[in-house]
Amino acid sequence: MSRDVDFAALYERVESWVEGPGERWAERIEASGTVPEELWTELNDHGFLRVAAPREYGGLGLGFTRWMELMEVFSRSHGSIRMIVHVCNGIWRSLDGHATDDQRKRFVVPAVNGELKIAFTLTEPDNGTGADITTSVTREGDTYYLSGRKHLITFGMRCDYYLLAARVAGSTGRDGTVALLVPRHAAGVHAQDSSQTMGVTGTDHATLTFDRTPVPVDHRIGAEGDGLEIFLGGFLTPSRISVAMSCVGLAERAQRLALEYARRRVTFGKKLAERQAIQFMLAENATEIEAARQLVLHAARSCESGAEDASMKSSMAKMHAVTMLTSVTDKALQIHGGRGYWKDHPMERVYRDARAQRFEEGTNEVQKAVVFRELLRGTAPAAAGAGR
Repeated sequence: MSRDVDFAALYERVESWVEGPGERWAERIEASGTVPEELWTELNDHGFLRVAAPREYGGLGLGFTRWMELMEVFSRSHGSIRMIVHVCNGIWRSLDGHATDDQRKRFVVPAVNGELKIAFTLTEPDNGTGADITTSVTREGDTYYLSGRKHLITFGMRCDYYLLAARVAGSTGRDGTVALLVPRHAAGVHAQDSSQTMGVTGTDHATLTFDRTPVPVDHRIGAEGDGLEIFLGGFLTPSRISVAMSCVGLAERAQRLALEYARRRVTFGKKLAERQAIQFMLAENATEIEAARQLVLHAARSCESGAEDASMKSSMAKMHAVTMLTSVTDKALQIHGGRGYWKDHPMERVYRDARAQRFEEGTNEVQKAVVFRELLRGTAPAAAGAGR
């Protein structure tokens, strides 16, 4: 997949699927309110769920920056379709960096090949998503016993395993955190469906309670104390960049819909596209989208190269892209007038799906905190040519 011609062919195949079968799936999801298992199968059969995974695991071996170019295309589709390809192309990263050879065979490779579904399980209802997690484990011999609660867990009802962040009972801070692969149907797991969301219709979410759920110690990824590194570094940094690029793709979809509508809609004898107010709105949108795209690609290159400031760049990209998406979709809906507010129009769905991006992988307030923390650490490069 290193040759441009291979990527060009893959890009064209993804674009064709998104604009054809992807749109038909979107209509079906909106009508039924659910994502059928057949969609997962179709995406897997096309290889779309393992684009970014290494070839030796059965993936296509596409570099992260190139993968982001495809994420941009997938994100023009339905929010649930984007969510599936986003999570499946990222969850293996959390596992792989700390997994043993045996765990790679048992969990990582099957996850890449679509044989296992693994849900990222970090967020808790009564605290944040960092060192303050309270879900805990006690160890008895070769078994951990897990107790606590998680919520807003994407694919929490249909997964096979939860990649779950917990802490050793009695510990504080990040040093006591662990990452566990918890079987979905293990004893003491209680999953409540919480899938009724404003947008991203059909993506299942769960609220989870664990009551001394037994988890074999060999299901721990990495060592005790590695939990937050596995979750925050292994998943969240690239995932924030991916969410940022999904903002770019969805904004592009909104912009295309607005431009098409402006070209054909006539008011008081003139097409909307002939009115300067509309022209300016569309020009602003195009500029904002391109600026966000370039920042996201810059962050992707930093992440792919292992740059020290990759975490900061990922938060910058996500923060900026979310702000851009909010602005673009608002203007795009305004251009549609009342027509875009009706559920039979794709603009209505795009507008709803866009709102979810404002808290996925952390709110803008969280991203600002990350950026400022890195500024204090001195990882931010000095501005080139800055005056003194």
